[in-house]
Amino acid sequence: MTLETKKSKFIELGKFLSQFSSVENPSRYEILGNDLFFDECLNLIALSQSHNGWYTPEQVCFAFQSWSKALTQEKLDQWLSAYDFTDRQPKTVALILAGNIPLVGFHDFLSVLISGHRVMVKTSSNDQHLLPFIAKYLIHIAPEFKDKITFVEGKLEGFDAVIATGSNNTARYFEFYFKDKPSIIRKNRNSVAILSGKETAQQLEALGEDIFRYFGLGCRNVSKLFVPKDYSFVPFFEAIFKYKEVIEYEKYANNYDYNKAVFLMSNFKLLDNGFLTLKEDSGFGSPISSVFYEYYEKIEAVLQRLDDENEHIQCIVSNFPKHYSIPFGHTQSPELWDYADNVDTISFLLNIN
Repeated sequence: MTLETKKSKFIELGKFLSQFSSVENPSRYEILGNDLFFDECLNLIALSQSHNGWYTPEQVCFAFQSWSKALTQEKLDQWLSAYDFTDRQPKTVALILAGNIPLVGFHDFLSVLISGHRVMVKTSSNDQHLLPFIAKYLIHIAPEFKDKITFVEGKLEGFDAVIATGSNNTARYFEFYFKDKPSIIRKNRNSVAILSGKETAQQLEALGEDIFRYFGLGCRNVSKLFVPKDYSFVPFFEAIFKYKEVIEYEKYANNYDYNKAVFLMSNFKLLDNGFLTLKEDSGFGSPISSVFYEYYEKIEAVLQRLDDENEHIQCIVSNFPKHYSIPFGHTQSPELWDYADNVDTISFLLNIN
């Protein structure tokens, strides 16, 4: 398959995914494969929460919508125009995927196939249905993909390179086990927001999206706030009140009750609005239903610290003129060229020997 042909198939996938939202799902007759896959996708969305309690229909549909917006001719062209795909020998690339949020491994899956390689996928036990369904759809509209996509349940064998995502503990295992293979090993990372105290109500409301989307389970979810000395959290709590319904979800509520109790039994001082706790803490990784915060006096010191500890940081949200800052409300809508851990996946894939 030529690069342009592969692009066209992923564009068709984007059109297919665009039909599914948490509001309404009108079937469009011109979409390839709708006769076979539209109802099956609706059923998959409905059943996702039974497969993984965090995968509510709303969250799965958000993931589908995000990818549908990314898989366009314009964005694929912009992403891939910087690379030379000619004269590349196809390899087999193993993917060991996480399952913390829906389709978290799709970018790696897309990157391997678009680079002309074969993909061997080991899904997380928490996300065993979404990507295989998408692969089945792709193979239907482009049978050439059939010999390039394999899902495995047991031991990975016969691969040339690997991209593995896991915790800091599993990363040590991956680094040892795959030491003789070209690899990208991803570890725990967290995202932070730097506030100046001059944010608008709309920006703080958008920050709530960065915090609560996927219930805070993603590495792109903001889990830490840097705030100026004497910062008032009243405008922040007022702005995020629209997300109060998150506490009605049982798994989130259980985490909120448990983590709040642990904090209080340890005599930690908390700020609490009934569905989110704020704890002053120097760490980056807060538990579900909680966000850490830290005061600063000079913004330069914060920026320097984030540079020094960049291996722990996935995203930075702020209004400050930092070249890698993300606008409020955009952490869970990355562009195709916003690589996880700032590792250029396409360059890695094009240089496998």
